[in-house]
Amino acid sequence: MSILQIQNVSKSFGNLRAVDDVSISLEAGDNLAIIGESGCGKTTLAKMMMGLIPPDKGSIQAENFSLQMVFQDPYQSLDPLWNVREILKEAFGRKHSFSAVQEQEQMERMLVAVGLSPGVLGRFPHEFSGGERQRIAIARALLAGPRVLVLDEAVSALDTLVQKQIMDLLKKLKQEFNLAYIFISHNLRLVRNFSDKIVVMYQGKIVEEGAASRVLQSPAHPYTQQLLQAAWGHFKVSP
Repeated sequence: MSILQIQNVSKSFGNLRAVDDVSISLEAGDNLAIIGESGCGKTTLAKMMMGLIPPDKGSIQAENFSLQMVFQDPYQSLDPLWNVREILKEAFGRKHSFSAVQEQEQMERMLVAVGLSPGVLGRFPHEFSGGERQRIAIARALLAGPRVLVLDEAVSALDTLVQKQIMDLLKKLKQEFNLAYIFISHNLRLVRNFSDKIVVMYQGKIVEEGAASRVLQSPAHPYTQQLLQAAWGHFKVSP
């Protein structure tokens, strides 16, 4: 059963058609990658999924509003004037009716889940590395109880070693919290080892989609072939 259904969604900014008649279905437990170069419409589509901007036409239906987003830059996505406790507490909003003690327990549990110590609750974002900040951002997203995490280039601002650490963490959290992921990226090397399904966007449209193994090994569309050529120097990628 679909937990996210995007049907014939379009969005324009002036004369620019950023997203053009896009339809995507996400099932529980899916790892879906949306790939393409900068400006292809990936982030605009993600913002519409999250309700940050409205589509011009089409519909987006998410089960119980169960999406949360982890943004690209952990140096900008966390309020520098708030400590970790205040940042995480924002996730509760009006949805939960936890007591102060329960909130503390939930925050400490989530920090441990993302590989941080509960002792960091009183610290501020500038005291952390980029990878640690992104762990805090992931903890904040998970505290809202989502079924889907939308990861918008969530590791692209990190160095290679930290990227791998965060990707390994996401794999662990997927199992622990029974999550589905939408991974928005231009990095095919990351997508190859992370996603079950791939959607390729070009100039606002979906030009290819299917199982990750099929798309990466036997790309049908010339644009997908170009992406693989740029990443590996050839079209077909061994698993």
